[in-house]
Amino acid sequence: MQTDFSDYGVGAVLATDLVNTSPEVRGAGEVLVDAASLVHFLTEHRVIPDALPNDAQPTERDLSQVHALRQEIRSILEANTEDQAVESANALVTRTGVGPVLRRGTEGRWGWHVATAPHASLADELAVLIGTGLLGALHTLGHDRFRHCASPTCHGMFVDTSRAGRRRYCMPDLCGNRVNVANHRARRQAIDATEPR
Repeated sequence: MQTDFSDYGVGAVLATDLVNTSPEVRGAGEVLVDAASLVHFLTEHRVIPDALPNDAQPTERDLSQVHALRQEIRSILEANTEDQAVESANALVTRTGVGPVLRRGTEGRWGWHVATAPHASLADELAVLIGTGLLGALHTLGHDRFRHCASPTCHGMFVDTSRAGRRRYCMPDLCGNRVNVANHRARRQAIDATEPR
């Protein structure tokens, strides 16, 4: 698998979404329960790993390794210092990463790429993709863009790759909406409580 080193957003988004599949995030249970759910996750993110040629299905071992990788990624996002985050993200990239090498992209422009070693596992390919994304985000945006979700009922994390850097929720459509609905209800109750009957 080839990873474009300059497009850190792909790996950073994948890191965020993978971490938030954990049962600890919202207490809703494991999202990646089986091979089919892992395939669905990869398909949603347009990740086509070399470890799954010809539409091969992930094994239980692949799933277990991806669960372990998810915990590694969370620890990187929770790192106390930028140096710790960089060291751990570097370890992900060097797990089976080969390069960087300069290659022409689909638009004919030269770009830095990191390839995975032949016969790398699915988890190792994802580690290289995510590691390069995290390193790119650290280099371009800084360590303060690795954040905990602002929702009081969520334990999710995310990499804020937004231009303004003001993202507050790991899943804005879910967590942000829940907070907005709760705030609206609280305001409505306060208004109802002050209105004469």
